[in-house]
Amino acid sequence: MPTLTMTKSSPAYSKLTFIKSKRVQSIDLLRGVVMIVMALDHVRDYFHADAFLYDPTDLSRTSIFLFFTRFITHYCAPVFVFLAGTSAYLSGTKRTRKELSRFLLTRGIWLVLLELFIIVLFRTFNPTYPYVHLQVIWAIGISMMALSAIIYMNRSWMLLTGILLIAAHNLLDNVHVPGNGVAAFGWSLLHDTGHFKFGYFSVFVHYPILPWIGIMTTGYYFGQLYIPGYDPRKRKNILLSLGCGALALFVILRSGNLYGDAAHWSVQKNAAFSLLSFLNVTKYPPSLLYTLITLGPAFIFLAFAEKPLNALTAKLAVYGRVPMFYYLAHILLIHVFATIGAMIIGYKFSDMILSDSVQVAPALKGYGFNLLVVYAVWIGLVLLLYPCCKWFDQYKRTHQSKKWWLSYL
Repeated sequence: MPTLTMTKSSPAYSKLTFIKSKRVQSIDLLRGVVMIVMALDHVRDYFHADAFLYDPTDLSRTSIFLFFTRFITHYCAPVFVFLAGTSAYLSGTKRTRKELSRFLLTRGIWLVLLELFIIVLFRTFNPTYPYVHLQVIWAIGISMMALSAIIYMNRSWMLLTGILLIAAHNLLDNVHVPGNGVAAFGWSLLHDTGHFKFGYFSVFVHYPILPWIGIMTTGYYFGQLYIPGYDPRKRKNILLSLGCGALALFVILRSGNLYGDAAHWSVQKNAAFSLLSFLNVTKYPPSLLYTLITLGPAFIFLAFAEKPLNALTAKLAVYGRVPMFYYLAHILLIHVFATIGAMIIGYKFSDMILSDSVQVAPALKGYGFNLLVVYAVWIGLVLLLYPCCKWFDQYKRTHQSKKWWLSYL
């Protein structure tokens, strides 16, 4: 691996001349794992009968198995956003700071447009766009646009900004702007989820952006751990310390309901459900405790994942190398499969053309399957997408230098 002499303005801030480095396999592996797990939650949304009745984290109605079916997918969004920041840093080692800023800005705009016009269409099959759901791709896009300016900051201030956005935003948990006006909508975009009606259009803000910007910013800062020539043993020790420290801080803050999540835990009907209450942290927006319990294990995973890929992990890493391709394909296919499933049990194709979230669609009352079907569809979907992802991965590798638009996927 080539060595690299760093200055305060590098690596992301100046043009570098080192030989093209190897792709970081541990990052691809972790991203591949979370992409696969993410699909489980989206399949559950469209297939599970109980998803139309109650939230799987509602301790008064859920089961332990259903709760953890939802809980394991909590890891996906924060890990994906954090690694998007790390990947942006590594991308910046091949660009000047100005080039990186322009790339982040334009890719961020592209992702927002992708969420609004392509992903929304895949989720609803409704070309009139009556319902817009601002979710993770929107949050990544806005965070990249913010990061395009943040990279000009002093690195210490950059880290402080990221940590404050993650840790201090819970101070705003009791700040709410009522109504359906511009002020309420603007505050919802920043910190408070909300459902808004603007004439014909309905907008559900699911991913307020402040903490997600913080997660991506810290991911960018820690990208320096993966520059060529960085001591792997030192990187492993740092990741282990961060991971264990995050989990320890989670336990300390959560045990006494001290700070970091508006939803406090409490003793339940038995020890198992008390544990569920302890783990039942807030994702929308991601609380400090949610971020600690999800990114902590991710750091530990990265610490131990730096080893040659085997037959299984090499396949998992394929999904991680083409995350946007996988994301778009799996959203489309889940809706297609759900439409086929609905028609098999007696619903019409038009019932799956949605004007709101699938869980509240009036025409789908009584629709749904058990968790066994959910898991079977999920496994089938992931296996079906593997050859498609492998093909696109190979295409991207061989055409990246010739087709600029591939860097946006």
